[in-house]
Amino acid sequence: MHTTEQRLSAKPYYFDVLDGLRGTAAIVILVFHYLEMIYWNYADNLLGHGFLAVDFFFCLSGFIIGFAYDKRMPQIGIKNFFANRLIRLHPLVIAGTIIGAIGYIFNPFMDGAYTLEWGLIIPAFIASLFILPTPFLTGRAGALFPYNSPAWSLFLEYLANIVYALVLIRLKNKWLLVLGIASAIWLTYSSYSSGWLINGWDGKTFLDGFPRVSFSFIAGLLIFRFNLIWKNKFGFILPFVLLIAVFLYPHSENDWLTESLLVIVVFPLTISIGSGASVNGLMQSFCKFIGRLSYPLYMTHITTVWTFGNYYNKYSPSGMKLVMIVTALIIFNLVFAYIIMRIFDEPVRAWLTTKRKQMRMKP
Repeated sequence: MHTTEQRLSAKPYYFDVLDGLRGTAAIVILVFHYLEMIYWNYADNLLGHGFLAVDFFFCLSGFIIGFAYDKRMPQIGIKNFFANRLIRLHPLVIAGTIIGAIGYIFNPFMDGAYTLEWGLIIPAFIASLFILPTPFLTGRAGALFPYNSPAWSLFLEYLANIVYALVLIRLKNKWLLVLGIASAIWLTYSSYSSGWLINGWDGKTFLDGFPRVSFSFIAGLLIFRFNLIWKNKFGFILPFVLLIAVFLYPHSENDWLTESLLVIVVFPLTISIGSGASVNGLMQSFCKFIGRLSYPLYMTHITTVWTFGNYYNKYSPSGMKLVMIVTALIIFNLVFAYIIMRIFDEPVRAWLTTKRKQMRMKP
């Protein structure tokens, strides 16, 4: 097992398997959201725990942030850390808001209860550009971010990054471990109180998102800090199976304990195994590609999901017609996310990075 210092002093290290797992979780979220519009009873949903992909993202983020910045923060400084995170995350926050607003305003399947309240639409749009919650638009089930509902997890990711830079990076490992244990208890209590862990994305359950991000982000950071990187030869297969098994695990009423254990035990284990595995050739290229695609896919897909939900409620398609519609929409989202990645996200981030370097070089 390599030490953390060896990893940081050697040539750049890439967690290709973790990239593949991130991409897998993003695709699962995409499919889950369509199934969610069809199966209101989660026990009937093939991806009964697909919503836990968000907790996996938080845990993965804690690990990667620790790996990328724990040793570098004194050199780069907090200001540059925040600038780096904004460049990485915010272009797609803006793109997702614009796409979502267009989809909301021009939704062709809205019913009589779905009204366009311009006095709320414009303030919500402006607030969403700055990733500020606005859970008050009609027809979006109280979503914190009605134009791009998955942005709720980005809001919490931003907060986690702020807490990391100001507090967590300064904590000794023993105190970080104590905080991790406390956040696990908090997560379990939150899950017990509501009966499950799906909460945090809407105005009613807003506060339940905090134990989700707190535990999982800290757990990922603990994996890095304590070097719980399990060197293995499983490649992509074992961590992929573990991850998919969580999402396919059947949902049942009041299964708060199962969900808590999946998040507290299985996800950190999956990242521990995935971070110590390696892939080559076509599998390496595949993992890198879906890793690149994951964030654009996560931040651009929900508009078609909401539109599909309105269409499904209005026309109730079934059988092969329903399968073909959902399949076509999934393919469309994958292609659209790739286009956004290539013509917007990556070029904009490259341009912003270059501009920052030029500004820093000026006397």
